[in-house]
Amino acid sequence: MIAKNLLALIRPKFLMVKRSDASDRFLFNYRKVWFISFILLTVVCTVPVTFFLIVNSRLSHEAIQNENHLRTLRLTSNSRRTIRYFLEERMDALKYIVQKEDYSNLQSNKGLTYILGNLKMGFGGFVDLGVIKSSGHQISYTGPFNLQGKNYSNHEWFINCEERGSYISEVFLGYRQLPHLIIAVKSPMKDGDFYILRATLDMKKFIGIITSTEMIQKSDAFIINREGLLQTPSRYYGDILDKVALPIPPYSSTSQVFKAKDPQGNPVLIGYAYIENSPYIFMVVKKSKEIMKGWYSLQKEMIWFFTVSIMVVLFVILCISTFMVNKIYDADQSRLKAMERLEGSSRLISIGRLAAGVAHEINNPLSVINENAGLIKDMFTLKKGYKEDQRLMELIDDVMESVTRCGEITKQLLGFARHFKPSIQAINLKSTINQTLSFFRKEAQYRDITINMNMPDNLPIIHSDYGSLQQVFFNLINNAFQAVNKDGTIEITASTKKQKYVAVCISDTGCGISHEDQKKIFEPFFTTKSTEGGTGLGLSIIYGILQKLNGDISVRSKIGKGTTFTVILPIQFEGEIQSENTAR
Repeated sequence: MIAKNLLALIRPKFLMVKRSDASDRFLFNYRKVWFISFILLTVVCTVPVTFFLIVNSRLSHEAIQNENHLRTLRLTSNSRRTIRYFLEERMDALKYIVQKEDYSNLQSNKGLTYILGNLKMGFGGFVDLGVIKSSGHQISYTGPFNLQGKNYSNHEWFINCEERGSYISEVFLGYRQLPHLIIAVKSPMKDGDFYILRATLDMKKFIGIITSTEMIQKSDAFIINREGLLQTPSRYYGDILDKVALPIPPYSSTSQVFKAKDPQGNPVLIGYAYIENSPYIFMVVKKSKEIMKGWYSLQKEMIWFFTVSIMVVLFVILCISTFMVNKIYDADQSRLKAMERLEGSSRLISIGRLAAGVAHEINNPLSVINENAGLIKDMFTLKKGYKEDQRLMELIDDVMESVTRCGEITKQLLGFARHFKPSIQAINLKSTINQTLSFFRKEAQYRDITINMNMPDNLPIIHSDYGSLQQVFFNLINNAFQAVNKDGTIEITASTKKQKYVAVCISDTGCGISHEDQKKIFEPFFTTKSTEGGTGLGLSIIYGILQKLNGDISVRSKIGKGTTFTVILPIQFEGEIQSENTAR
């Protein structure tokens, strides 16, 4: 039921009309009006929403990118300080040892073992400890490897440490053939010679600093040297000492963030920082897709919501446009029908005036015929031969009776056609209805329609307007004749109601009236016989007349069974009747 009503709401009635007919009959091109209204409402409702969605999408995209840029920069700066602090703390520990410890104690493996133990307890991250003379030979060593007596004179770290006084190495293999990094401090001696105190740092501890960095899924953090070799393992770009497949960022004294592309061509966000006094560059690499994953998910939901909303809005706009244009279409249809009915009413008025003129003109020859027929009858009565001719006298009587009958008909036509001032008078309903039936007796004989009139002789005389009542009964009886077929029956009955009213019922065995039409039958211009020339004014006029006469009318009908109109009239009229001119 709901679906049916909804379909009726959005179904354009005007689309069923041919274009050629619509252009000739209607005020508007409804297809064009409907289409333009739909497009305009759609543009007005959807364009601002779409514009704000696009603007909001771009702003939120930029805001999230800026936020990720700041987070990456903050993460890079924090990790840079952590790495620098780790290296400087252990470098300061070595500097403290060479300043406070006696060289003789450092030459002893036992003394170095004791010092290494204290370093592990106090700082952690130390693997071994060794003393190298200026010749490059390691004179004392403590740790897990057999490096006693090794010569480092031609090693890069030894040369750099001798020149600079301290050194932090890159990750390299060395004699042990394992990736490791060292820190070394040069200490001068009293005789002008020097020695170097070298320590190997724990790679696990060093890597742990990187892996502890707060990272999002599918992002990476690692350290490279100035040549792009990995100093710590990477999640996506290789293991220690592999060449990283990313651009080496330019030197900067502060942490920086820039955009690049990975080997697969995917956009990435790279944050980097050069670690002071070391060969290391710390790098954070975030995949842009992963960074914006939450935004993409939200954007997808927003697009789905926007799409569904637009579909709902378009449906509502379609319903509203169709409903409004349908209303205009219905109004235009009503206008056309009203014009047709007014045209019919105008023709009826013209016919009424013509009938009055014809009746008036017929009265003149009827008077002449009546007078001449009377004169002929008088002349025939003077002559015995004619007087005794019964057949001849009957013919003359028939002529005079027909003239009288025609006079009555023309008088009644004048009564219907002319507008008389209403007046209240005593009326015999039975006689009034009989006079009205005289208009229909010939038609009843021709169509074999039976008229049963059951009105008691003691029916009270009522006080009302004669012409108005004659019009009421004429229209009701005429409707009954139009409703019944050949061999039909029309029955007229009357009775007294509550000693104050008289009820006249006019029933027929015609086609009947539907329940829906019964609700609208007394409305002006409503008719079920528009194709047969019906104007829809008869019953509405009857209803208005009876209201003026303080009466009422009701209908009872069944399809295929027949119809009964009941007219209620007061016996005594109270108040003054108003003419149509006065009512206006």
